[in-house]
Amino acid sequence: MQHAATAKGQTQAGAVLPPLPDDLRKQEPHAPIVEGQPLISVVARERQALNRANDRQKRTVEFYDDIQKRLGAR
Repeated sequence: MQHAATAKGQTQAGAVLPPLPDDLRKQEPHAPIVEGQPLISVVARERQALNRANDRQKRTVEFYDDIQKRLGAR
């Protein structure tokens, strides 16, 4: 009940959140497996995809933390 009251109060306060950057909604596809290519190249491309996904996740956390900081300063 406390949580619901808090949510209702925040809604009534009229806090307008900024739009989420488009790239933070993006899903990173797996690296394609091409017949005849060495498996190490697939692993290398998969690691690059994972690095991009991790970087995007980091930006998401920073974006959220910034919003929390700004709303907490009210």
